[in-house]
Amino acid sequence: MVGVLQGFFVVWFIIMVGWFVGRQRILGDNARQVLSGLTFFVASPALLFETLSNAQLREVFAEPLLVTAVSAVCTALVFFSIVKFVLKRALPEALMSSMAASLANSANLGIPIAVYVLGDASYVAPLLIFQLAFFTPIFLMILDASTSSHRTTPWGFILMILRNPMIVGSGLGLLVAGTGWEVPPLLLEPIHLIGGAAIPAMLIAFGMSLNGSRPLQAAAGRRVDTLLASAFKLVVQPALAYVFARFALGMDGPPCSRPWWWHPSPQRKTSLLRPAATRPASPWPRTPS
Repeated sequence: MVGVLQGFFVVWFIIMVGWFVGRQRILGDNARQVLSGLTFFVASPALLFETLSNAQLREVFAEPLLVTAVSAVCTALVFFSIVKFVLKRALPEALMSSMAASLANSANLGIPIAVYVLGDASYVAPLLIFQLAFFTPIFLMILDASTSSHRTTPWGFILMILRNPMIVGSGLGLLVAGTGWEVPPLLLEPIHLIGGAAIPAMLIAFGMSLNGSRPLQAAAGRRVDTLLASAFKLVVQPALAYVFARFALGMDGPPCSRPWWWHPSPQRKTSLLRPAATRPASPWPRTPS
């Protein structure tokens, strides 16, 4: 438990640094957009490629992917029904709020938490793949059909997925893992260095975005919607995921004790700077798939 709290402390400390930087306008007015663009288009795809190229496909496409899908779809359907038929919101607004209630922040918070708390960025891969390759495009297609006369074609749907840089990075990493091809160190080293910028940049950008954020302001007139979406995201969806994983799939695992970077040897200081192929193996136990 202490190790988990230590991991979260690292994440939240960097977020608070970002909040301070944004509040003082140290990096200028467009810094958040620049950092977000850097992480989304460059650093995060590199990090996902490096991580997934060393992953086991049977661990990526396994029960966690099914748990992610079931919990997200059930949460979205229940929340949409409440917002559309009880709160009487318009269809586009009900769709957008359902996205807010069921989509996880798999990048800005998911990747850092997977690395610093769970010890392996590949743990967030099933969530990223499901959300970016299926769930979000489905929402956008329905939203597009309900707000304009233009209809998204199947080819446009495929292009929407393939144009996402995180999907490209993840797909290439999985391709390398599936074929067993060993990326040359000369190519892997710059990818590793670029991917190393992802976590600090995305957390600082997230912290900067907290400045001036007032989600419960009365002027918006949507306090009930915001509180309801937060309850679904923080309580309902995790509960659905646990119940489905534990009782429907029979999943279980060892408790978390400490993050992998909290290592007593001097190697801890340099392991984060090494390519994945030369880093010490993670001490985290894995549940057999």
